Amino acid sequence: MTEAAPGRKADIVVIDPHSKTWQCRLCGGSGWLLKMEDGGPTCMACADLDHLVFLPAGDTALTRRARQHSALSAVVVRFSRARRRYERQGVLVEEPALARAEVECLTDADVRAAQRARSEERRQRLDRTFAQEFAAAIVKLFPRCPEDRAKTIAEHAGERGSGRVGRTAAGRSLDPGAVTAAVVASVRHLDTPYDRLLMQGMDRDDARRQVAATIDEALAAWGE
Repeated sequence: MTEAAPGRKADIVVIDPHSKTWQCRLCGGSGWLLKMEDGGPTCMACADLDHLVFLPAGDTALTRRARQHSALSAVVVRFSRARRRYERQGVLVEEPALARAEVECLTDADVRAAQRARSEERRQRLDRTFAQEFAAAIVKLFPRCPEDRAKTIAEHAGERGSGRVGRTAAGRSLDPGAVTAAVVASVRHLDTPYDRLLMQGMDRDDARRQVAATIDEALAAWGE
């Protein structure tokens, strides 16, 4: 992994490890990607990167535009045992940023085909019944949460293979703590400058403290 050029902010780097038996230093979980921090490997959920989507390497224009539009992004690398170095596998970006980049690249027939394939894959992974139940649980806890927002939060949290809170045992059982965690994550990433603070290099705990009051206000506004 290379260092950033002088005057250029270093990329956030996550690793696709060869071994899938690693354990997150914070929650004890795992996943297909990890972020190395001072205390050891950290899963995407604990690193607050699990809301990002993976864009494989290969299309330079699409990658450039997606990263340009994404407030928060990360580079995915994997160690090549043959070359004895880390090599880029792709990037993690915000889903709206990727969608916007795809629209801008629609003149490219290959990108249009990739967009259709990606949309179909997402539809297949989406558990619609569970998403409806999760959205109902959100509205029960936060009656003034807009229905469209509750639906969006539920679909995002419960997407198959995402490793997000909706896919945990607590999330599948609609535990109030898990439901609240999904709402908090949505507010943090969409309604506060949290992602931009991380991208600017702020420590995750400091960034969370900075936006905590905004999150509390949103939960209070949506609650009883």
